[in-house]
Amino acid sequence: MKKNIKKIICAVLLVVMSAVSLSGCGSADTAGGGSKYIYLTYNTSTDTFKGVLSKAIVSSAADENVTVDVYDGTESIDEQIEKIKEFVQSGYDGIIVQAVDAGTAKQIEIAAGDLPVVFINNKPDDDLLKADKYVYTGSEETQAGELQAQWVMEKLGNPSELNAIILKGVEGHAATIGRTKAVKYTLRAAGIKVNYVFNDYASWSDTEAADLMKTFFRTGQNVDVVFCNNDTMALGVVEAFKENGVDYSNIPICGVDATEDGCASIKAGEMSMTVLQDAEGQANAAVKAIKRLSNGKSIGDMDGALEDCKAVIVPFSIVDASNVSQY
Repeated sequence: MKKNIKKIICAVLLVVMSAVSLSGCGSADTAGGGSKYIYLTYNTSTDTFKGVLSKAIVSSAADENVTVDVYDGTESIDEQIEKIKEFVQSGYDGIIVQAVDAGTAKQIEIAAGDLPVVFINNKPDDDLLKADKYVYTGSEETQAGELQAQWVMEKLGNPSELNAIILKGVEGHAATIGRTKAVKYTLRAAGIKVNYVFNDYASWSDTEAADLMKTFFRTGQNVDVVFCNNDTMALGVVEAFKENGVDYSNIPICGVDATEDGCASIKAGEMSMTVLQDAEGQANAAVKAIKRLSNGKSIGDMDGALEDCKAVIVPFSIVDASNVSQY
């Protein structure tokens, strides 16, 4: 590793080093020794799921007998692109990236040069992906919103009308867009008249979610359900209800990710449900995919691979009081 890159890694990388020789696991997994990859993410200390995903990438790399270096950056598109350009010169065999903005996929691919790229957790548009070269591993974000809406409809007895709050993640993020749209179209398709009494961005943050809820309480409106794009915001909603002395025992508060804190809240009878976003499954798919791609192999026979070989999909699943003890 070049001296300047070593300095960067010592300062800002979480590094996992494992054996550099690969054992044969069938033709799709066979590779030469010494394979190493860079994983670019951001804000793992402030975003619970990103932190869990980063650790899962490290664990999966060890299981696959490869080396992964993790670069934990900031929410800067320009910085992410520049770091990719730097790492391309440092002997890596492929890139796994949680893009700050999935719309910059083409820029990321250009910066990557001849290296294969696996986008994880933030899905670019299909026309920005390329079969067995630039691929996505993660979940279909619309499924999370669909599962939230379906659970609420069943819980509330398929009401004809609802007053709903939606707290969204970061504007423009694939998860924000997919989860929010899916909640709305699933309820609409069921013939439910929904009055969205509050609909705003809380940027995945519990404190921002709590502040927005305090604003909502001042409007004096009623609410029947709160949909949040992630668990952290849902936990902020719970705290806001508590601090303002508002009874939420009959108001479902829904999250996504099934984080440790989210599951603990469900066990405590606070949050109503969450949707498991399988960090381990996504990480395992990403590491296996980049390992194959870097050795000229296809992702086509991986579990969850789409026929066009542009993505490996890891399904979401519902977590509520009936099964939270499993998580």
